[in-house]
Amino acid sequence: MARGVIERNGYGGYFIHRTGHGLGLEVHEEPYISGGYDKPLPRGSVFTIEPGIYLPGRFGVRLESDVAIGLNGEVNVLDMYWPY
Repeated sequence: MARGVIERNGYGGYFIHRTGHGLGLEVHEEPYISGGYDKPLPRGSVFTIEPGIYLPGRFGVRLESDVAIGLNGEVNVLDMYWPY
């Protein structure tokens, strides 16, 4: 979904990484949120959704939301609990 929005707006060539990744003991770990990753997201996992574009010589933009899958399968977008 994130990649499609970026591509439809003409920036597909500047989206050069995964959409997100797991958060845990490693900085980047499974589950990997990308087009080629087809494993189910396990209950109890925490991961990022962080689409970004990078315009060479100009700037880059990347927005991150952290998401947790609860033990009952509920999805919690963690940053919606913190006021900006």
